[in-house]
Amino acid sequence: MIDRYSREEIKKIWDLKEKFTYYLKVELAVCEAYSRLERIPKNRLEEIKNSASFSMDRIEEVEREVRHDVIAFLTSVNESVGVENAKYIHMGLTSSDVIDTAFALQIIDSSAYINKDLNDLTDTIRRLAAKHKHTICMGRSHGVHAEVTTFGFKLLNWLDELERAKHTFNSALEEISAGQISGPVGTYSNLPPEVEQYACEILGLKPAKISTQIISRDRHAKFMSALALIASIIEQFATEIRHLQKTEVREVEEGFGANQKGSSAMPHKKNPVLCENLCGLARVVRSNMITAFENINLWHERDISHSSAERIIFPDSLILIDFMLHRFNGVMENLVIHEDNMLKNTKLYGGVVYSQKVLLKLVEKGFTREDAYKIVQKHALNALNGGNFKEGLIGENVLSESEIDECFDTKSYLQNIDKVFARFEV
Repeated sequence: MIDRYSREEIKKIWDLKEKFTYYLKVELAVCEAYSRLERIPKNRLEEIKNSASFSMDRIEEVEREVRHDVIAFLTSVNESVGVENAKYIHMGLTSSDVIDTAFALQIIDSSAYINKDLNDLTDTIRRLAAKHKHTICMGRSHGVHAEVTTFGFKLLNWLDELERAKHTFNSALEEISAGQISGPVGTYSNLPPEVEQYACEILGLKPAKISTQIISRDRHAKFMSALALIASIIEQFATEIRHLQKTEVREVEEGFGANQKGSSAMPHKKNPVLCENLCGLARVVRSNMITAFENINLWHERDISHSSAERIIFPDSLILIDFMLHRFNGVMENLVIHEDNMLKNTKLYGGVVYSQKVLLKLVEKGFTREDAYKIVQKHALNALNGGNFKEGLIGENVLSESEIDECFDTKSYLQNIDKVFARFEV
């Protein structure tokens, strides 16, 4: 199944031209803030709002000469508003006032797509969990059969993790949704703090409680951590599907198109390629998180060592998370679930996974725990080496066949599943 992912909106947010559009939003919000303080006449404000624009060709032309993108941008904007109004543009600001405040707006707008993706995925998993609430499958620890569970219960764990990840993401988004209009080292040396307050209000941001020449990068590191957490959770889910698609397990499979081919050499192959792809992308997002943490350490009130890295890691990570959530939702919507194989796998080796119930039944009948453990382990290990657990227990003649059947009844294992599901809106 080819993933026909085609969303372009989140990519557009990080386009170079769109970046300057965000810069212009900030500059116009500052002008409006000044107007509220009667520092810019209202008629001048209207003229600025109506005429302010920029030309990418002009920005590129000026930047080749001045080697400063914000100055090149301002030159183009100033030319669009005319000499009389140009004096009101960027009044008392430093470049990072515009850059960091616009950056927050780009992150917020991108995050709207992430939240939609998270909602879509949680809805899909919630529906599957409800559908397979009582679908018996094997629970594993250390990769080895442990006790029976249900596939819906497994998915309920995924739902819980995703809901926590969404909470973490939005908490980090709240912290990064801050703007600054505070001047060269954050002391408001050439503009009043009220300009920052009003401008941020207009833009839907909260003013940073304090800034230097930039907004402190711990906020950005936390946000990138939230993205890395989402990526790692998706990777965990994808890894589980990869394990369950193994030939000797074959409990679930990625959807496979009618004309799809899995291998150039082996026609029988149906590979979990989408999930493998997601595991690889998670590594990229986590590596970007490390860079975000490195960006916390800047010289004095500001240097620009973070800037070049952020121009890569933020758009890349946000676009990747958007893609990963979209792709994994497609995987889950098209997941092939082999309920018969799930049940068959619980019965391997004569039902060896019911060993604890047998152990407890023997203790209940008067055996010491140590003696009961020896009896059960003997037949369990023999079963794993080619025997049959249930037949071995019958031959041991320590429990009746009806008592053994009672131990092998899955109902007792699942008696509290409904109580756990009741904790969720499923």
